[in-house]
Amino acid sequence: MKDNQTDKDLIEKIKAIKQTLGKKLIILTHHYQRKEIVDLGDYKGDSFDLSQKAARDEEARFIVFCGVHFMAESAAILAKPHQTVQIPDMNAGCWMSDMADAYLVERAWNEVAAIVGENRITPLVYMNSDAAIKAHCGRYNGAVCTSSNAAKAFSWAFQQREKIFFFPDEHLGRNTGNALSIPADRMLVYDPEKPLGGNSKDDIRKARVFLFKGYCLVHTRFSVDNISDMRKKYPDAKIVVHPECTAEVVKASDAVGSTSFIVKYAADAPAGSTVIIGTEINLVKRLALEYPDKKILALKDSLCPNMFKINLKNLHSCLENIGKTNIVNIDKDVKKDALIALENMLNL
Repeated sequence: MKDNQTDKDLIEKIKAIKQTLGKKLIILTHHYQRKEIVDLGDYKGDSFDLSQKAARDEEARFIVFCGVHFMAESAAILAKPHQTVQIPDMNAGCWMSDMADAYLVERAWNEVAAIVGENRITPLVYMNSDAAIKAHCGRYNGAVCTSSNAAKAFSWAFQQREKIFFFPDEHLGRNTGNALSIPADRMLVYDPEKPLGGNSKDDIRKARVFLFKGYCLVHTRFSVDNISDMRKKYPDAKIVVHPECTAEVVKASDAVGSTSFIVKYAADAPAGSTVIIGTEINLVKRLALEYPDKKILALKDSLCPNMFKINLKNLHSCLENIGKTNIVNIDKDVKKDALIALENMLNL
């Protein structure tokens, strides 16, 4: 009872600060945040969509991003000079993003470029990456992509050059390649811990797509067995999953799409239907509450521990120290190069 009262007090304090700051403050909440955080946000959605909304708001002076660090970085890249971006917990990182650090990406790029020539490769970087990787992509005139527009980004990249190096999610990359009918033997996983990524020079020469070895802890927890079990229990159900899941899971599902796609899929499902969702558990729980006329279930409980680091206490602390603590700063050269990659995506 005491904890609930504490939460209630924090919520009231946060609302009071919001009222005081008015239009100077925007709180952005990613779909994977817990319900009490989403309820306090001004906007909820996918990371890039949220960043764009904040940057377009001329009156917003303070942007507080309730999500993981790379998302707040994206907001800082797009932010106008008068805007300050903060995150409630600076340690809210991303498993996948951390797998592709700047040193490993640069080394992998140089190794492949030495064999096939860098003028034959277009770098594509998933939004779920840190600013330095987006900047690397911009320097070589590549593009950023989201899970919503990955197929369009792949098609654009092939128009620029004959090969693609995709960072950092191998599963989104493979699922996108599969959707575009790229043969499996022309897509190589590049493991930065192995010489030449674990591939031969001949394989590298033949490949059309290099998939940097990285994955999402949340979405790779789902298995084909989970799907089989759910189909036995709910034979009439539809199963929708995120494209960061393995290719086997995607193939066994009824639909695949970005977080926004999944939200719309649940909304559009007929009343009385059963929808089983393979994505972060906080979103699935919230959709189940939002649509009580449907049975919305998790394919399996899969929590993002970094998203869960954002809570009422650190959000309140961030707001109490608005413009002072947990500020997300981007080096001006990194920002300039990262913007090139983001603008290439926006121009698709």
